[in-house]
Amino acid sequence: MNSNEAILHGLKEAMIAERTGIEFYRTAAERTQDDQGRAVFLRLAADEQKHLEYLRQHYQQLTGLGTAVAALELPEPGIDGNSPIFSPELKARINQAHWEMTALSVGLALEQASIARYRQLAAEAKQTELRRFFESLVRWEESHAATLQHQFNLLREDYWREAGFVPF
Repeated sequence: MNSNEAILHGLKEAMIAERTGIEFYRTAAERTQDDQGRAVFLRLAADEQKHLEYLRQHYQQLTGLGTAVAALELPEPGIDGNSPIFSPELKARINQAHWEMTALSVGLALEQASIARYRQLAAEAKQTELRRFFESLVRWEESHAATLQHQFNLLREDYWREAGFVPF
């Protein structure tokens, strides 16, 4: 497989991963009982939708089916305050927050897999613009992963204690 074929294959894989992220975050928004969490999960789904559209545009450009793609604009990473995803009220029912903790873990795994794949695609890209494109996706996914990890860290000890996962 030549480098262009590898990039096209990588773009297809990345589009599938983004679709998975969109569906997961939409499901997370539907299932959480936390209003703030619902809004954040919907924003994450919208971000993943933007990624999917950029990937489609690059795929079409590389296959000659589309026009040149504008540069990917990144928002600032969004870790704000003590609770970047869920409202502080979630801690009051932390022993019932099984779905929310699962959503943080699964979301983090999805983001980390995307980061690794986009790094690989950036390293394989021969065109400077395409390499920068994948590098920008890495930074965007890293901001998602950092937000999920930060929220998980804030809740982990309380969740483990209340759910009986610690021996004391």
